[in-house]
Amino acid sequence: MRELVSIHVGQAGVQVGNSCWELYCHEHGITPEGQMQSDPTPGVETGKFNTFFSEAESGKVVPRAIFVDLEPTVVDEVRTGLYRKLYHPEQMLSGKEDAANNYARGHYTVGKDHVDQALDRIR
Repeated sequence: MRELVSIHVGQAGVQVGNSCWELYCHEHGITPEGQMQSDPTPGVETGKFNTFFSEAESGKVVPRAIFVDLEPTVVDEVRTGLYRKLYHPEQMLSGKEDAANNYARGHYTVGKDHVDQALDRIR
């Protein structure tokens, strides 16, 4: 079976990613709490939706996605939004300050500390 991991980086990536996951949930009949309404075998990974979601023994499905941003407000919108119970808290990484639209600052100073943590979560 194929498995995809979606990586959403930055303000636009996180906002578009959150909208995409809401759409995927709607298409597959998954509630904002992560319950699949029409799953005949809860807790067993069967079906096409398992390419995008992993399923726990309890029957809850969790997106295979990581949200990363240096500035916390956009990721906090996902943490407090309608689908907040869908995501695992470890999937959402945010810093305390942004790079102020400066690539060098985001790459070499502020963002440098977050790269290893993001790569560990992806693995």
